[in-house]
Formats: sequence, structure tokens, C-alpha cells
Amino acid sequence: MLRRLVKTGTACALSWSRATSLFEAWSPHRRGPLVLGYHRVVEDLRVASGLSILPMLITTGTLERQLDWVARRFQFVPLDELADRLEKGESGESLAAVTFDDGYRDVYEYAFPLLRRKGIPSAVFVVTDFAGTKRLPLHDHLYVLLSANFVHAQKRDKPIAPLIESIGLSQEPTRTPWTPFSATRALLRTRSSAELTYIIALLESEVPLTNGVRRSFQSLTWPMMKELQQGGMMIGSHTRSHILLTNESPARVDEEVTGSRRILEERLRTPIRHFAYPDGMFNAPAVRAVARAGYRCAFTSCTHRDESHPLLTIPRLLLWEGSCRDSFSSFSPAIMACHVAGVFRRKAGCRVSLHAEPAERADAAQAGAAVRRMPGGSPIEHAVPAPLNAARRRAAFPDQSKERP
Repeated sequence: MLRRLVKTGTACALSWSRATSLFEAWSPHRRGPLVLGYHRVVEDLRVASGLSILPMLITTGTLERQLDWVARRFQFVPLDELADRLEKGESGESLAAVTFDDGYRDVYEYAFPLLRRKGIPSAVFVVTDFAGTKRLPLHDHLYVLLSANFVHAQKRDKPIAPLIESIGLSQEPTRTPWTPFSATRALLRTRSSAELTYIIALLESEVPLTNGVRRSFQSLTWPMMKELQQGGMMIGSHTRSHILLTNESPARVDEEVTGSRRILEERLRTPIRHFAYPDGMFNAPAVRAVARAGYRCAFTSCTHRDESHPLLTIPRLLLWEGSCRDSFSSFSPAIMACHVAGVFRRKAGCRVSLHAEPAERADAAQAGAAVRRMPGGSPIEHAVPAPLNAARRRAAFPDQSKERP
């Protein structure tokens, strides 16, 4: 609450004094087009937030208010037109674009009708291996399972520490206690997809997900994507399986960025020219892989650029339901203006060095010394052997051999 009061006060003061315009003119974050990034669009935030990562959610009402604010100040354009104008050397500072990551079905159900009614062009970046399936992206799968395991332990008055240790984190006495969200964030930023798959299997062996939970995260189907295309929404690539490219081997990165484009073009019978980095993160090897794959533009949430490939590292402003709420939980034009001007953007930008190779990755800012090595060492390229999995399960949940949730 205090943080929201300070944010509201700062935004109102800057807006009243017109300092936001000066900040925007000076800030390096606004020397280009305004590309908005969203994930899930829902009708009822209270229902959706019971399962989903909250900063990935926005209601249709808040989305409409944000888009209306932008429409009064910028010109919305499709990504191809944005690319045309940037390639001609234009700054694009008067242009805006709307994008959605991960390809959730609610983009079709809620965002698409709104955008079509307003005549706003947009794009959705799809994870091809999940299209038309009940599979969950790694971040959703991990968060839901961690939440369920935290609740499961608390209901039985069991300490969380064994669970935290079992997934490769540690609870230092001086550290703020882990939450499902902070643990998810730390693991995603520091673990390869193979390690995450092992952790998910460990967690799900204790608290399996129901079909109802899986339905909450359904992805777009191929017929839905074709309908979106016909209605003016562009389809882009978001890799095959939503791995963090900065955590993977060069061969895996190439397959993810090239394979997803190939699959989309085969299924949709149209060129796929645009790409979004999972979690917005990139490094030099990832950018080179995207360039080799033949994409025209690629989008990130980092504030820095790759000078060799500026169109493959276009920054986006990621927004959600709470981004522009004031201390009264209402949409605040002043806070929205501050976000667009870059007032609240962190100086550090990406936590991954632009020049770091995958083997050099480290997210010290997020997890630091609290991240421990998984069985067999870290990083690893393959799942941990089954005997070790069983041993760690017994250590983490010694009383659950006869209990099932």
C-alpha cells in the first residue's frame, strides 16, 4: 500500500509539473516506438489470479483504458509497417504497436474482440509446441505446482524449508522467505529447461494438477490462429517450448527459434517475420540465432540493444492489471504517462550480459547465493537420475509416502 501511495504521488507530481515530458525527451527508453506487451487477458481478475502469476494478467476493462490512453498520443501500426519505417531510418517515436506473448486462448476470447472493435492492429507470439494442447508453459506449470505444494505443506503444519531445498534453493536465515512467485522467478532465471522439467516432475509427484487447472491455461488452437490472422492480428514466433534462450545450448536455441518459425509457416501458410524472446531476455548468441532464422524484427523487455542487430532487440513496455493503478485501485493516466516515459524502468535492464555465453549465465541479482546446485551439478543438460529423484522426494516429504493430497 505504501509503495502504491509513493508511486501515485510521484506520478501526479511529475504530471502536474509537466516533468514527465522532459523525462521522456531525455530518457533513452523512449528513443523509438512504443511497443506494448501483454500476456493473459481475463474478465474476472479474482478468479484468474487464484491460479495465474498476477503480473501476467490484465482485465479487458483495464486493457481498454490503457489502449485508449495510448491512442490519443500515438499512431497504432501493424508490426510490418513498424519494421518498414524503422528500416527507412525513421525513429518511430510517434508509433505504437500492441503485442501478446505465449498464445493463450483468452487472447482470442477477450482481447481480439476488443481490438477488432477499436480497429487496433496487433500481434500474438505463439509457443508452437503448446498450440492446441493442454500443456502448460514452464513458468505457469512451475508456479501452479509451487503454489499447491506450499499450501499442501502449510495445511499439514510442515516446514517449507525441505521443499525449498529439494528444488535447489536454500532458505538463508537473513533472506526474505520464499514465496511461490519469488521461487518461480529465481528458478526460471537460473535453470535450464532440463532442470526445470526435473523440478516440475518432483513437485507434481506430490500434488498432481487437475484437468480443471490445466484448462485454465489453454493455448490457441490452429483454427483460432487462422481466424485471428483473417481478422488482422499478426502471428509471430515465441519459440517452440518457451525456454529461456540465455540458459540453453546453441543447438537447442537454434532449434527453438528456427523450428517454431518453420512450424508456424507450415500450419498457417504465411510468412512469419517477427519473434519475441521468452521472458524478454536475450544475449549475443540468442540474437545471432534469431538473425540466422531469418526474422525481420524481434522484441524484448530489456532496455539495452544489440547495436549489430537493432531491429532484433526492440524494447517493449510490459503492462498488466496493476501497472497503472493508483492508491485507490483506479486507472491513473499520470502513472501510465510515467511508464511510457520510462520513469519506472530499471536502469539495469536485462540481468543477462549481452555478451555472455549460455554456460556463463547467472542471475545474482535475483537469486544470488540462495540458489544451490541441483543433484549432479549445475548447469546440467539432462534430467537427474531417477534414484536421486526418489531420494530427494523422500528427504523433502518424509511423511507423505502414505498420504496423497
